Amino acid sequence: LFPEMAISLQKSLLRTAKARILQQRRTLLYNGAHGYEEELIKKKLQQFSGGSIDLSKEDSGIGILTLNNPKLMNAFTGTMMLELEERVTELENWKDGKGLIIYGAGNTFCSGSDLNAVKAICNSQDGMNMCMFMQNTLTRLMRLPLISVALVQGKAVGGGAELTTACDFRLMTPGSEIRFVHKHMGLVPGWGGAARLVRIVGSGAALRLLSGAARVDPERALCLGLSEETLSSSEETAALEEARAWLSQYTEGPASVIRAVKKVVTAGRELPVEAALRTEKDIFGTVWGGPANLQALVRRPKHK
Repeated sequence: LFPEMAISLQKSLLRTAKARILQQRRTLLYNGAHGYEEELIKKKLQQFSGGSIDLSKEDSGIGILTLNNPKLMNAFTGTMMLELEERVTELENWKDGKGLIIYGAGNTFCSGSDLNAVKAICNSQDGMNMCMFMQNTLTRLMRLPLISVALVQGKAVGGGAELTTACDFRLMTPGSEIRFVHKHMGLVPGWGGAARLVRIVGSGAALRLLSGAARVDPERALCLGLSEETLSSSEETAALEEARAWLSQYTEGPASVIRAVKKVVTAGRELPVEAALRTEKDIFGTVWGGPANLQALVRRPKHK
């Protein structure tokens, strides 16, 4: 009787945890009630084509998301913004995923938005809709149950700098830079980059980086806690290999456990403490007595 009760309890906890996480995921920041016209902005973005967002999912459980528009330093065209949302949906449905590396083709990360698209949607309603569209997408990216890292080669400027903040970690190659240039464009970040930057480096450093539009090289990024490590190679294939090795130390082990770890951290960061504790309890219930837990008990590692 007991094992059956335990299994039934675990299943019910799994359902509760899934429901809570799905609800959090579905609770997009913006919907029609906020004046957000999703279909309208999608139609407008569709008109500005070029480049692509490519995703490959490896058997190791690590996904590689490539910003691919090298002739414009991987600037986001309208169709690339739409493709990013499609790739995020694909990643949300990837049950075996554990990690994600985001990087740019052609040895540079991303130079923000393609100015042709920006000029064409320069009225304030279109701008707000684009802002809401990208904030929704990047928030979903940040909430994925995957441990994500931005591999910064060359330049990550403007929207490209904002995209790095939607990842859990950032790795930089020698000679690369992250730069929030919005001030020089007469703007502030609009894709959620400021709110996320404050949480990564604190409000004082965020204020300096935004108001000074300062170039952040790998050394300064390390000091600020904006980057985890400076890789040894700036050559694309070698840097990607280093990033894979760096990430794999955090994604070793069963997908169910790695994903649970990311979920409890996301809950702790985003929810009020009582809701975060309840979510942690639910997620704990999904792994307690699960295959990885039972195998560990069989091995009975001695505490050293």
